[in-house]
Amino acid sequence: MTILTRSEWDEFLTHFPQVHLLQTSAWGELKIPFGWSPERIQVGDNGAQILFRRLPLGFTIAYIPKGPLGKNWASLWPEIDRLCRQRHSIFLKVEPDAWSEQEDNYSGQLNEFIPARTIQPRRTIWIDLSGREEDWLARMKQKTRYNIRLAQKKEIVVRESADLAEFQRLMQTTGTRDGFGVHSRDYYQRAYELFSATGKVALLIAEYQGRGLAALMAFTSGERAWYLYGASSDEERNRMPTYVLQWEAMRWAAAHGCQSYDLWGVPDEDEVTLEEQFEARSDGLWGVYRFKRGFGGRLMRSAQAWDRVYQPVLYKAYQAILRRRGEE
Repeated sequence: MTILTRSEWDEFLTHFPQVHLLQTSAWGELKIPFGWSPERIQVGDNGAQILFRRLPLGFTIAYIPKGPLGKNWASLWPEIDRLCRQRHSIFLKVEPDAWSEQEDNYSGQLNEFIPARTIQPRRTIWIDLSGREEDWLARMKQKTRYNIRLAQKKEIVVRESADLAEFQRLMQTTGTRDGFGVHSRDYYQRAYELFSATGKVALLIAEYQGRGLAALMAFTSGERAWYLYGASSDEERNRMPTYVLQWEAMRWAAAHGCQSYDLWGVPDEDEVTLEEQFEARSDGLWGVYRFKRGFGGRLMRSAQAWDRVYQPVLYKAYQAILRRRGEE
């Protein structure tokens, strides 16, 4: 087993050009001030970035988001187990970087794991960025195409920015309006600084007459892009700034060599249920589904998460706490 430094991990990742954003060293560094510590482990041609979350009394939980990397995970588990036990982990959660239909490709390497809840959203809308921009538009819902053009007619201008104060202002407005929590200014600032150092992030702001109306933060890794954070003002909503904002994010991702753009999170329901209910519901992720469905993407579901339990009694207690909080 080799524990890698951040720079060594970055070198290791050159063998995995399509690595998921959450396995990059910058993502691990992002989490450090917020209660997590990353360890990067390599065994032969395989590896994983493991995030450890501190708990009371010296215990931790361990988490591999969108990994491990490589094909022979069996060679990794003994060394990962050893590291997790050294860190007094109650359990290890693994969320493979795969879609649900690909689970048979690796499920035999998870024999000592149990099915578990995911931390990241299971269902998403994945947009194909291959072909011309006209092809993207052709795949969109007619209303979405109309709203993009309407925003352009109504003088909405999208620019790339580094104005984290403006981004935070819009995030707070959105969180208050839609009833969800937002990260601190420090979190978004750190995310932007870590990924902008390698040109892997864009902060885009949609403006009307110099006033910010909507903003998003998008990230890239290899030929993949993700829309993780977005917000909008209560002003001038009739100008449809969020539609042209997403359009420009897609164009930015394609200009950076990306072949896909992941809209990151819709309700975990099948497509029939989503289409039957989206007009009547706005709770949770239903409101964003109504918006995201129009961009012509494909509804996808990520692979099952798995837990490897080291402390069975404490694991049951932890699950009970999550159930009481409504998180399980």
